[in-house]
Amino acid sequence: MVRMLLSTLAYLAANAVGLLLAATILPGFRIDVLSFLLVVILFSVLQAVLGPLISRMAAKRLPQVMGGIALVTIFVGLWITDRLLSAMEIGGISNWLAATLLVWLGSLIATILLPIYVFKSLGHAPGARGRA
Repeated sequence: MVRMLLSTLAYLAANAVGLLLAATILPGFRIDVLSFLLVVILFSVLQAVLGPLISRMAAKRLPQVMGGIALVTIFVGLWITDRLLSAMEIGGISNWLAATLLVWLGSLIATILLPIYVFKSLGHAPGARGRA
């Protein structure tokens, strides 16, 4: 149970890092400070639901894009989050493409580093064997 909670927190934190990276670097990408947590939660839920769905659809209909499923999922997740919440604004097409890459890169790096540095110092590392 603790491992699942830590994995969920790591997933949310990784998406938060990716969204913060995009909001920091891209001039037209804006997330309302007070609604940031809501944006992160909605975006993360969309990622968790859309990932397997898009993977399944691509495997059947367009197997050539299987390598880019994470980018497609992030783009669709950003699009839906932007449409549902006025607290997030992405801007023009260049921001959409750059935000997709930055959120992917930021969350990838955070997914790798969070378990190593943050959770290990707390005595729990998601995915680690042994203590939980």
